[in-house]
Amino acid sequence: MTLLNKELELAHEIVEDSNPTNNTDFQTVINRRLNRRSILKGGTGLTAAAFFGALPLIGCSDDDDNISSPIVENGDAAAIPAQGDLKRPETLKFKAVAHSTAETMTVAEGYKAEMILPLGTPLMPGLADWKDNRENSAESFEWRMGDNHDGMWFFGKKGNAYDAKASENGLLVMNHEYVNSEELSPFGYYVIEDKDAAPLFQRRRLASDIRREVNCHGVAVVEMKRRANGMGYEMVPNSKYNRRITSSTTAQLAGPVAGSDLVKTKFDPTGFQTRGINNNCGAGLSPWGTYLTTEENFLGVFARGQDASQLSASDNYGRERYGAPENSPGSRYLWHTPDAKDAIITDEFSRWDMTAVGASAAADYRNGFNTFGYITEIDPFDQNSTPQKRTAMGRFAHENCAYAPVKQGKPVVFYMGDDARGEYIYKFVSKAMWSNADIGGGLKAGDKYLNDGTLYVAIFNEDGSGEWKALVQGQNGLDAFNSALPFNSQDEVLVYARAAGDAAGATKMDRPEWVSVSPMTGDVYVTLTNNSNRGVKESQPLSAANPRSYNVNGKPSGNDNGHIIRWAETGGDHAATSFEWDIYLFGAPSNLSAENLSQLSASNDLSSPDGLYFDPRGVLWIQTDDGAYTDTTSCMLLAALPGKVSDGTTITTSAGQQTRIGMPASNDNIKRFFVGPEGCEVTGITMTPDFKTLFINIQHPGNTWGAVADGSTPRSATVMITKEDGDVILAESFESAASTV
Repeated sequence: MTLLNKELELAHEIVEDSNPTNNTDFQTVINRRLNRRSILKGGTGLTAAAFFGALPLIGCSDDDDNISSPIVENGDAAAIPAQGDLKRPETLKFKAVAHSTAETMTVAEGYKAEMILPLGTPLMPGLADWKDNRENSAESFEWRMGDNHDGMWFFGKKGNAYDAKASENGLLVMNHEYVNSEELSPFGYYVIEDKDAAPLFQRRRLASDIRREVNCHGVAVVEMKRRANGMGYEMVPNSKYNRRITSSTTAQLAGPVAGSDLVKTKFDPTGFQTRGINNNCGAGLSPWGTYLTTEENFLGVFARGQDASQLSASDNYGRERYGAPENSPGSRYLWHTPDAKDAIITDEFSRWDMTAVGASAAADYRNGFNTFGYITEIDPFDQNSTPQKRTAMGRFAHENCAYAPVKQGKPVVFYMGDDARGEYIYKFVSKAMWSNADIGGGLKAGDKYLNDGTLYVAIFNEDGSGEWKALVQGQNGLDAFNSALPFNSQDEVLVYARAAGDAAGATKMDRPEWVSVSPMTGDVYVTLTNNSNRGVKESQPLSAANPRSYNVNGKPSGNDNGHIIRWAETGGDHAATSFEWDIYLFGAPSNLSAENLSQLSASNDLSSPDGLYFDPRGVLWIQTDDGAYTDTTSCMLLAALPGKVSDGTTITTSAGQQTRIGMPASNDNIKRFFVGPEGCEVTGITMTPDFKTLFINIQHPGNTWGAVADGSTPRSATVMITKEDGDVILAESFESAASTV
């Protein structure tokens, strides 16, 4: 990757560090005065046995533990059906893939990995194939696969309707997170310098380049059908379902923020619509069968000039809390800079400039920034539907969104992470109670469950207990008397969810990324990818939940290799406001003895865990997005069989911080399954309902991976993994194989 592109990649990673609070420090001082045993004895916490005494555990050999409705309890399965008599494996029996820095990808023996749907693939007949000279028109990318494939889901399809159990035919829906400008444009990263221009316009880009990049963000919906030989899938090129939703597509604001003064813009002075979804990273699924895409690093496409005097103190602070202080040119995208005369539609480029220049918000795009950063719901089966930005779920750099198993008559609960250094973990609890009748209900079901509910932020106490603080105006310091940012209404709480988390005393975490919920135990897992500031900056001291800070090559690197935290909600109730937590796994090279706290070996060591996915059988798939171990191995996909919260012990890290850790890793319970090509990130994951095909995504590969024949331009793409004998994925680890599926 070129230096210019690497800078854009850093924009994808983290370009802002905007948490000024000392929440964790204050919390740590208080909690260290408490004794874990006394708290549990006092009844404010529960032991793991109390949580899970009646629940089956991954790795148990109970012959009655057949999978049955892992996603919906006491009702028909929703999005992920049970399949046959597959039982949870006691051990992983495939041969681990070795470290690799090759230009090609490597998958476990007995499996086949194929590249499909690379950047530029036409989604409709008559559109020219990708050209290695990159001269495909910018406009054509409204009907092509976008760049940097990320989170995705396979929606089974029977006839013209969603069918959670169907595998012969389906819709593969995936995110396109960001773009590699250098490799996308015919001119590379082309910038026109003009030092005499206004500060935000001294570096301008071409309109065609911006248009191409805008169209390469967003979401792709692709109909897939099983090949005639029964192995894997191929795209249906003339499908009416094939669709792109981009940073130009109109989206609806839904929920408490819709119509708020905080989201009124020149595009829609009423505050109910915006233009575009952006920086779509991880993904989620709704229990009723729609796609939940997440807007993460939206900061990078906006610029802000000198306008602080025209805004209130709270509006200024609200922007700064998301990394957009006055005189911020944004990242190298510079989408606001092409000449207005080159625009095809009104404000095509100026909408990316959030500077307050007009007499009111209805005259400019000062609030355009506030219309991004939401969980966005898409119904892939309704190609004419409008994406819905679900504002009740809060605004921040959403990494992904995962729901807990739903139960008839109980609230629906979603978990989310804010992917930036020192940011928070959230959950949303719906006001409406779940009904199995809403399966297949599309966006109307989303209106019911996602527009009204309570957003919470997590506090991880030093003793292994935790609590959820409601982000509700008038509670937990969220009132007009808050000194940093007064909260006068719920729309302000949600638009400025980060500042609300500050006020509630949330725990600063090491970049909360993907969330997944165990279908066996109900434990919730979150990857904390890394944090160079941990223990290095005074504002991010060590805590039990973020306990590592160490040097690499003699330089302070904070938590360079990341970890995975997990928790069990009190009483097994995902709507509870307290929980017990431990650290499931610490990332580390196996030879980094002082930091290899999970006892990883060469067959399962990893760094910077990112993507995370429990399949319905209880297998946890872990993906990495790493820069700390890539001299030894490229990014990877591992399969794991976790236990449960509190199955380990208490340890002290090399930095002197005490914390709780899960049981050690072994070659039986975690193994490397796949290694991507040099320079890539392995991300995005989904599996077909029959477990016979696993899809993952490869972002920003190096060298020529993904290039057309005789070409040289690398391209992001999807990887389709099948077993060579046609059996289910990991059949060798299960007690029953394909014959029972």
